[in-house]
Amino acid sequence: MDAITAHRSTALLTDRYELTMLQAALRSGAAHRRSVFEVFTRRLPNGRRYGVVAGTGRLLDAIENFRFTAAQLDWLADQDVVGDDTLRFLADYRFTGDVHGYPEGEVYFPGSPILTVEGSFAEAVILETVILSILNHDSAIAAAASRMTSAAGARPCIEMGARRAHEGAAVAAARAAYIAGFSATSDLEAGYTYGIPTAGTAAHAFTLLHDSERDAFTAQIDSMGRGTTLLVDTYDLAEAVRTAVEVAGPGLGAVRIDSGDLTLLAHRVRRQLDELGAEKTRIIVTSDLDEYAIAALAAAPVDGYGVGTSLVTGSGQPTCAMVFKLVARATTPGGPLVPVAKRSAGGKTSVGGLKWAARRPDADGVAEAEVVGTGPVPEELAPHLLHVPLIQGGEAVGREPLTAARERHHRARAALPLSATQLSKGEPVLATELLIGSA
Repeated sequence: MDAITAHRSTALLTDRYELTMLQAALRSGAAHRRSVFEVFTRRLPNGRRYGVVAGTGRLLDAIENFRFTAAQLDWLADQDVVGDDTLRFLADYRFTGDVHGYPEGEVYFPGSPILTVEGSFAEAVILETVILSILNHDSAIAAAASRMTSAAGARPCIEMGARRAHEGAAVAAARAAYIAGFSATSDLEAGYTYGIPTAGTAAHAFTLLHDSERDAFTAQIDSMGRGTTLLVDTYDLAEAVRTAVEVAGPGLGAVRIDSGDLTLLAHRVRRQLDELGAEKTRIIVTSDLDEYAIAALAAAPVDGYGVGTSLVTGSGQPTCAMVFKLVARATTPGGPLVPVAKRSAGGKTSVGGLKWAARRPDADGVAEAEVVGTGPVPEELAPHLLHVPLIQGGEAVGREPLTAARERHHRARAALPLSATQLSKGEPVLATELLIGSA
């Protein structure tokens, strides 16, 4: 169960206008029309080549827990948000519809139908805010994490941004980062809830507590063993490295550098460690890293990265601008779906119809286009469809181990053109092609 929504109702994680729309639709008689809502984004954040779907597993828990308590209903009544008829509807609310979409860890592009929610208007519309809240946050973190792990190559990245985010968002961020390739987190709640490996040893305060750096290193090694990581930049870096090896011996696990010119210092520390016989001692670097700093350290003798602030803030892009739009609805009970679409100025348009999506590969198996359509699926695209069932008849069917999403992301990113991993500004690596048939 998700750490943020466990044992609590998610029903008020919504905007007021969802309930006022519901009330008006109940009064007009349109609330029970079969409806299809779609989550998509019109554009990727500036310079990004692909997006990453994350938060799906958390979303399933949030929808399951979207049930109004007596106290919540009393509050809605006291605040005069909705009337008695709507309150009675909410008291019995359970989502009984269907949800399908891109599986967690998959990549996406502008116009990709990331999530499709089918049900009555009444039961689907009030899920909008919580769906977007989860997907926009987690997917933004995963996209940043994917760029970082791509830049890091085979070197591991550790998520350590809990102190830079809301406590609940920190857990969600650790989860999203793990999907996108981070190897561990410093956040124990994320480890407890999701089974993510945890990592961490000591901060500068531990060194400053002791009468000398030698005393601090000795205490840490006595407690954690020689395989621990010693923080060596509290005072004089070269002296600290020398002391670390003297105390731990050549079997010292790692040293961590948290300040200064990391490229220069990594070379100096590597040379010093080798001269002291600690050839296998690893060098971990931290200090406000992002994907660009990680890429710049590619030629440095660094063995791993710890990333905090930039990761949990989406590396400057804390949301994905995903939207939740009605794309089809029936006009009569049991009647066929009719496509509907927004046609407004300023580029805020949508494409109507219940959609499928496929990623067409070239002859070498490299993705060459994101194909989105309505109506029948072309035979050649059938093996490459992207949607999977997530909720059927109100029951979650899409839960999976977090490692499955992690492995999926690795495969999906590897199947993109090589330019997808470039950090220079550019357009999405795949164009989205529309094949519009019948709804």
